[in-house]
Amino acid sequence: MKENNILILIIFIFFTLSKANAEIIILSKCDDREDSFSKNEYILNLNELIMTRNYVYNEKTFKRLKITDLSIKKSNSYVRNIYEENGKIFTLKHGYPQFYTQIIFERKNRKIFIKTVLNDTERISKISDCKKIEKFDQQS
Repeated sequence: MKENNILILIIFIFFTLSKANAEIIILSKCDDREDSFSKNEYILNLNELIMTRNYVYNEKTFKRLKITDLSIKKSNSYVRNIYEENGKIFTLKHGYPQFYTQIIFERKNRKIFIKTVLNDTERISKISDCKKIEKFDQQS
């Protein structure tokens, strides 16, 4: 009987101390570039290593894009895998080996950058400036 109680106590302590922490960073009220062609929200789930971008085009940009692409939507979202390296958060490379892009985030920085690589020539540019940044630590 005592052995069962000790075993139950050990299991309880193990599950209590082994709670997984999930960090989520939300960057909202983001204006892309100077022309503000869309309003964005970026949700970085560092536990699942996923970035979700929700965006809404302004009317002028939506009409311009609709002319060349009938499948374009006024608002949409997409999901990309992310990883962390040297204190920065990167999306996975999007494109071809000779030409690709990555979005770059920093934990406490409201600015969002894009890294563009063309034939081993790298350039980093600011693409967005967010007015609000929130960080959540969730325990499961």
